[in-house]
Amino acid sequence: MTDVYDLREPARAEIDAIKGPAVIEFGAPWCGYCMRAQPHLASAMASHPAVAHIKVEDGSGKPLGRSFRVKLWPTLVFMRDGVEVARLVRPSETRAIEEALRRIAG
Repeated sequence: MTDVYDLREPARAEIDAIKGPAVIEFGAPWCGYCMRAQPHLASAMASHPAVAHIKVEDGSGKPLGRSFRVKLWPTLVFMRDGVEVARLVRPSETRAIEEALRRIAG
C-alpha cells in the first residue's frame, strides 16, 4: 500500500493502461475523511499485495479526478486491466474495501 499522496498526477491514459488489479485513491493529506479511511484501507490491502495502489492528491481542476467524476474524498476506484469494476466513496469499514478488492483480484 502507498502511504503518501502523489502530487504528480498520472495521465488518464497511464491509468487505463494498467494491467491487472489496481486501486486508484483520490484524496488529500489534510482531509479528515481520508485520514479516517487509511487504517481500513491498510488492513484490506495487506492481504492483497499484488494489487497496485495509486494514491493521487486530488483538487479542484485536476484532470484525472475530473475524468473519474470524483466529487468527495476519499474516492477509491477499483480497476482491473484499465476498466473500473467498483467504487467506494468515503469508506468507513474494512469489509467493503475487502469485498471490492476480491472483485478485482480474481
